[in-house]
Amino acid sequence: MNEPIPFVRGRRIGLSLPRRFVGDLLYEARKLPSIPVQRKMRLAAVKEARAAWPRHVSWCAIFLKAYSIVSAKQAELRRAYISFPWGHLYEHPLNVASFSVERSYRGENGVFFGRIASPETIPLTALDRLIREYESAEFEQVASFRQAMLLSRFPKPIRRFIWWFGLSTDGAQRARFFGTFGISVAARFGAGSLHVLSPMTTTLNYGTFEPDGSLDVRLTYDHRCLDGATIARALGQLEETLHGEILAELSAGPAEAASPAELARTV
Repeated sequence: MNEPIPFVRGRRIGLSLPRRFVGDLLYEARKLPSIPVQRKMRLAAVKEARAAWPRHVSWCAIFLKAYSIVSAKQAELRRAYISFPWGHLYEHPLNVASFSVERSYRGENGVFFGRIASPETIPLTALDRLIREYESAEFEQVASFRQAMLLSRFPKPIRRFIWWFGLSTDGAQRARFFGTFGISVAARFGAGSLHVLSPMTTTLNYGTFEPDGSLDVRLTYDHRCLDGATIARALGQLEETLHGEILAELSAGPAEAASPAELARTV
């Protein structure tokens, strides 16, 4: 016989600014007819070359640069669907990478985003340093973090209008403030997302390595801009790039420190 379940009440918790921000992002992401495509990549040689560095460059930096190289060559990956004043595609002339960062804001962990322009032209050492700076810099010193929290203070109707306006009316401003592609991973915690919800045309994520050096890599794409065959080819080109330009750079060893001009490419 089942025991009676006592009636107890918990407590209500108001939505914090980080939770508002994620909620607004997902509200826009749900508008996309997004589809994930997966490819198992054999990256044992890349993994071995990375392990030889005195200080390991992050996999986020490696994949971010590799995908930027592919996107620089394949213009379709730099396109976005713009709905206003009528539906059309906008193609940006350069890459702006948007990557997720977990940071604490007023005692609560939240997801925030850093942006880097033309990461394919930055040495891996400098790119890795830029990513780590987003993870370690004082919260208020990062413009994109401050902007996110400022936006999240507005009432919901105003927030939703600003998000829509930024994503749906001007392609150049969309690329500047949101990026041309995204990368969001949880592999460092031993997990991988199967279908990342994002307002970006393409969002890259990957899982954890198998003992043989293989890795599941996924691209979630906006079907209004691209078709599955294009994404499948892009994943193939990504693996070729990892075994090509990226492996060559890793095998050559850490590069010299980046110039101030290179470090100024955060947006």
